Amino acid sequence: MRIDGLQYANWSEKIFRQMHAGGVNAVHATIAYHETFRETVLNFEQWNRWFEQYPDLIVKAQWASDIDRARESGRTAIFFGFQNPSPMEDDIGLVEILHSLGARFMQLTYNNQSLLATGCYEDYDAGLTRMGREVIAEMNRVGLVVDMSHSGDRSTIEAAEHSTRPIAITHANPHDWHPALRNKRDKVISAVTENGGMLGFSLYPHHLKNSTACTMESFCEMVARSAERYGAEHLGIGSDLCQDQPDSVVEWMRMGRWTKTTDYGEGSPSNAGFPPMPSWFRDNRDFGNIEEGLRATGLNADEVAGIMGGNWYRFFRENFGPEDGA
Repeated sequence: MRIDGLQYANWSEKIFRQMHAGGVNAVHATIAYHETFRETVLNFEQWNRWFEQYPDLIVKAQWASDIDRARESGRTAIFFGFQNPSPMEDDIGLVEILHSLGARFMQLTYNNQSLLATGCYEDYDAGLTRMGREVIAEMNRVGLVVDMSHSGDRSTIEAAEHSTRPIAITHANPHDWHPALRNKRDKVISAVTENGGMLGFSLYPHHLKNSTACTMESFCEMVARSAERYGAEHLGIGSDLCQDQPDSVVEWMRMGRWTKTTDYGEGSPSNAGFPPMPSWFRDNRDFGNIEEGLRATGLNADEVAGIMGGNWYRFFRENFGPEDGA
């Protein structure tokens, strides 16, 4: 089983066919960065058209059982998520509505301070807001997973502790392997995994040691050391693959409508566009390279199978539905 914990590709038939060729059984697809509720609904509509156009390649997914259905029919299950809480605007009642439409992940922040928590680019992390605590409780109730991939340290630790259900960092790497601002320190990963949560390892070059030149051996050794530290059962892949996106999309991701100036994100103006992917992971057809690389580190077959998809499958099965008694 191969499951990718996050992609934000410029979706097309070509990519859907590459998923099939790579044996990718499920993908968590970002469908909102800074969109309002109505704009996000339009993105749901676009995906409905793709499901109609390519029924032999992709299937709309809401539950782990949909992955089984996709595997049996040779398709890829597509789950939806947001990299910002903007789709719920300032209305907690929209959390349940968005879940009913098919959303299964929502980040509490995208780099900046939000109504719910503090992003990892802010100078001061004030932690969860009052609204943040209320929204987490509602997300727990309906089965919308709390994602803290772009959040600050304190906010992430507080979310892991406040949430009654496991949370996720869907796409990031350990800060001590590569000290990018978006990568996560040990205390943060520990807070998430010790509370049953998941870390998805990112293949986005700005998150990799030596960027595009990162070797598969270095990446896979990092995963293996993380398995020793946090437990292999809490780890998966969250490639953050932004395949075929034009560089202009980076402006939408980083700047949205909140600034008139250029936000370069990770580092300097040289990072203004999408960097080339490493040669061993260009697109969905290359998941087999990661699987082989993990085996070479000495991880056993069950650990490799879990990291490649089994752990996400279990996490989806346990966390996409309502809380008991909800």
